[in-house]
Amino acid sequence: MQKPIVFFDIDGTLLTEEKTIPDTTKKAVRLLQEKGIHTVIATGRVPKMFYWIQKELNIDSYVSMNGQYVVFEGKEIYANPIDSERLQSLSKMTESNGHALAYCSHNDFKASVKNHPFIESGFDALMMSYPEVNPDFYKHSSIYQGHLYCESKDEKMYADHFPDLSFVKWHDCAYDILPKGASKAVGIRKMLEVLDMKIEDSFAFGDGLNDLEMLTEAGTGIAMGNAVPEAKAAADIITTSSSNNGILNGLIQVGLLERNLVL
Repeated sequence: MQKPIVFFDIDGTLLTEEKTIPDTTKKAVRLLQEKGIHTVIATGRVPKMFYWIQKELNIDSYVSMNGQYVVFEGKEIYANPIDSERLQSLSKMTESNGHALAYCSHNDFKASVKNHPFIESGFDALMMSYPEVNPDFYKHSSIYQGHLYCESKDEKMYADHFPDLSFVKWHDCAYDILPKGASKAVGIRKMLEVLDMKIEDSFAFGDGLNDLEMLTEAGTGIAMGNAVPEAKAAADIITTSSSNNGILNGLIQVGLLERNLVL
């Protein structure tokens, strides 16, 4: 058997509700690395949003923006931008409806409007400040993921109008915008192809709706104790919550770390 590879979601998985990394998680990841096990971030976030987590955990491989932009050991191995004409149509529609967008490139993200309450709410939940505003960002940058900010009752209108796009909810009034069929699972497959690894040797930790494909696809899917019901149903194993040693307990449960481990 090859050395396994472990993929970690960020929010609600590596991070607690307070957006901190538990000491047991830091040490558990370090022990995996000392064993020669690949550790990879798999997130809906833009890389700029998690540089500090990479540094803290010494992880330089990631599946970002829900599988749209993939890097292994600092080198880009997969990129799947969204068609700019679709983004232009989407921009016009959100503007006319009083809704908002954010555009995510490989190294930055911009909002379409200033002071939108739904953007404020979404970024408050991430404990991040309101993004810079540049409504034309998509015109001169490759955009791999968008954010739609609207009420739940309005999301179907966009889904019906753009059947080639997926809208994945991550906050009360916020949705990730992706090409249809895109997911963290796609990014994981791309990385495993480059490494010539089998899916059976992969493990994935997650908690949210954007983790469903990943938890299903991975050799072993581990849902956090704080995960949404859909993620728990998709997983092979359920560990404790992110704030209650969930990463450590999950790694012990699947046999990647020793049960009698003293950290």
